[in-house]
Amino acid sequence: MATGLFIPCFIDQLYPGTGFSMLKVLEKAAELSRSRMNFEYNPEQTCCGQVAFNAGFQDEAKHLGEKFIKDFSNYELVVGPSASCIGMVKNYYTEMFYNSALHNENNYLSRKLFEFTDFVVNVLGVEELGGTFEAKVTIHDACSALREYGLEDQPRRLLRKVKGLHIAEMNGNEECCGFGGTFSIKHEAISTAMAQLKVNNALETGAEYIVSTEASCLMHLEAYINKNKIKLKTIHIADLLAKSINE
Repeated sequence: MATGLFIPCFIDQLYPGTGFSMLKVLEKAAELSRSRMNFEYNPEQTCCGQVAFNAGFQDEAKHLGEKFIKDFSNYELVVGPSASCIGMVKNYYTEMFYNSALHNENNYLSRKLFEFTDFVVNVLGVEELGGTFEAKVTIHDACSALREYGLEDQPRRLLRKVKGLHIAEMNGNEECCGFGGTFSIKHEAISTAMAQLKVNNALETGAEYIVSTEASCLMHLEAYINKNKIKLKTIHIADLLAKSINE
């Protein structure tokens, strides 16, 4: 089964290692589930158009959306490490391409597009990867993952099976971190205050790491942590799971 790897521009440009981590975990999960999957990366892929769309550049967003649909139309399944980008495709492409030449292609693509942890748990049917990661972590549930994509407990189901890992839930784990793309630029003071609240809630748990499915949230929180010299680390769930397999 040909499965396309959607690597969002944010991951590609700033955290490429997370893309490789996702592939490693997917290959391990496919092996455990005895699924005959061939994970493929299309080097022609670029952006889903979310940044342009949120900034009000509808024509530019539609142009990128057309390319996205064409880049991934030939795969049987598509998986990516960002519920934010996948939520963009699932929620906003429908209206963008309604009754257009790409109407049917978009509807078909939307049904076969999955966020990484959802894919591992609900498509491959794997929760235990056999990994070890000795640490105490707390989880940030990103707004986009919860409200745009509809992610539920898939990340926790995977993390609970990692040996040596202790999950300490923070207060307000479902509250926004303050990033919101251009929101953090247009409303810097509010954005920073939201990051401060999120980091303080994480610190109260005594965790060593904040884990999330969203690299953009983690980048925002990491910037606040580093600037204020706080003893706390951030890690994408794909990176944590990949490291656990190594140990």
